[in-house]
This record gives sequence, structure tokens and C-alpha cells, in this order.
Amino acid sequence: MPRAAVIPAPGRPIEIRTFPEPEPAPGEVVLETLVSEVCGTDVHLWHGRLPGVPYPLVPGHVSVGIVRSTNGELRDIDGNPIPVGTIATFLDVHGTCHRCRTCLVDQAPTKCPSRKVYGITLGAEDGWHGGWSQRIVLRPGTLVLPLPTTVSAERWIAAGCGLPTALHAIDLAQVRLGDRVLILGAGPVGLAALALALHNGAGWVGVVDPVESRRDAARTMGADATFSLHELEDGSTRRSCGGNGPDIVVEAAGHPDAVPAALRAVRDAGRVVVVGQYTDNGDTTFNPHADLNKRHATVQGCWGVEFHHFQRAVDLLARTGDRFPWERAIGGRYPLDRAGDALRDVEARRVVKALIVPE
Repeated sequence: MPRAAVIPAPGRPIEIRTFPEPEPAPGEVVLETLVSEVCGTDVHLWHGRLPGVPYPLVPGHVSVGIVRSTNGELRDIDGNPIPVGTIATFLDVHGTCHRCRTCLVDQAPTKCPSRKVYGITLGAEDGWHGGWSQRIVLRPGTLVLPLPTTVSAERWIAAGCGLPTALHAIDLAQVRLGDRVLILGAGPVGLAALALALHNGAGWVGVVDPVESRRDAARTMGADATFSLHELEDGSTRRSCGGNGPDIVVEAAGHPDAVPAALRAVRDAGRVVVVGQYTDNGDTTFNPHADLNKRHATVQGCWGVEFHHFQRAVDLLARTGDRFPWERAIGGRYPLDRAGDALRDVEARRVVKALIVPE
């Protein structure tokens, strides 16, 4: 019988459970999992720091698998059939209604109250919907995205959820040719934002991270300069931009204090995008006069992704995947039996990206 790694409850050790070989209900799809990612969200899930999570949980919200069986017609967004045997990923968000005020009037579908997320808000009692499993059952209406032959399963997962998330942030940042961009945090989102800023034509991209190995990863990805936290605080980042500060700061660090640090680092009339505050890590303080209003700064929050971010991320990897060393971010490949080790390694920042390989 297929096996899955399960978080039974916050703080509990990972358990390996078996389940019957799934038979798809009408409209469902069953994938044979090739690879799934371990990201910071999974560490938050393990710690119990996200609300509304239905434990026990099979984690793994961004995954790649082989279409094993379907019950009904399966097509991509262009209407092309997706046959059994296709290597594909899927939008991890399911159930966005596109009918409520949030979707239609506010035009903020990433905040639709009907949204569910595979491996996060769909628990084991709902079905085998997470990627840390030998099979993934996709619900009817899930948007399935075949991977082009030029994008391997490992390359997509190496970029992982960080790439479409960073793509959303860079869209909001409105990076223009020649802009100077500073990124706080060299985790998966920060490294992807670095690559995208360079691809968009930024004239200079710097990265701040307290961990030397992550600064090394940023330099490998093409950063023009990297900085420690001390160098951020002593004004080195501003001096690297001619003394005025960067045009854009992307906060991808996750620590609350990174937000006022971003406000103080950006140039006057610059733009700050906050994408790293996915969970509640506590409060922080800033001076509304000195840090925001007097600076004439624009601050934008960034939450979640839509399908077009996934589609564009895959297209980007297909066209320019060899320009950036995405696979270099992979620090380890773990079978299901070592999923707990993968979580601990990501938690301790021993690796930038960990992969779960269920078979």
C-alpha cells in the first residue's frame, strides 16, 4: 500500500502511515509523486504556528508527479488533453470561488475565504492531498500544469513555491530597467526574487542575510553584493547605492524587525514589498514620521499566488532555466522515512531547499 509522512499534531514526531491505493472519484486525478518540497511553511506547520490547520496533516504543497489515473477528462488551460503518464505539477490553491466580493469587487482572489491549500489546510481526514506521500489525490477542478520537457521535476521543485511567490512580489515591486533592488533574506523566496529582479533588468541587486552559507547562495545566484545584518544596520547597503539607498526593498526574511529595517534602508520615495511575513512571529515597532511619512515611501503587502504566477514561473524556467543555478539551492534529498530530518535541516537553515523523494 502507498505510504505518506504525516504530522499528527503540532510538535509531534513525523509518522509514516499507509493507505489503500486511491481510486479517483468523478473529476479526481491521482498522481504518483516524484518529488515534493520542504519549505519554511512546513516548519511553521510542524510548530503549529498557522491557524486553521486540520491535523493530522500530510504536508507538501508544491509537488511534481506522474498522472497515474483519472476519472473524467483532464485538460490544461489551453484545452489540450493531459494523458496518463504525463509529468505535471498543480496549483496548490484549490476552491477559490471567483464569485465573492473579495474575488470580484476587491479583486484579491488570494484572500478568497473559500480557498484551501493542498498540504496546509486540506488535512489527512480530507484525503491524501499532500506531496509527502507516494500518491496525491487531486480534487475536481484542480488546475494541473504539465511540465515542459525542458523543465525537470527537480528544477521546478528547486525553484518551488519560492519562485511564484517571488514573481508576485516582483510584480508588485514594479522593478524597472536599472533599478537598484535590495532583498532581505536569502531563503527560497529571497533567492528567487534576486533572480527575477536581475531578469527584469535591475541595475544592481544586493542581498542581506545573517547566514554566510545563504549569502554564498545569493552570490552564486548572481547578487552584485551581499551583506550581514550588521552591514545593513551600519548603512553599508545605502552607501552601496550611492548613499541614497535602493529604489526597492523586498522583505523576504520573515522576522518582524525586517519590516522597519526595510523602511529605513529604502531611498526616499522608494518602494517596499513585504512578502516574508507568512506567519505571526510577533510585533515590531517603527516611527511613522521618520520611517514612513517623511520618507514618502510606498509599502505593499504580498499574500499568496494565483495560477498565472505558477504558469509564468514554469514558462520562465523553460526559457531561462539555465541562466540561474536553481538546482544549487537543493541541500538534500530525503525519503519519507527521513522527513523529520528534512524539517530539522530547513528549520536550522542547514539547507536552503530540501526535497522529499517518496519512492
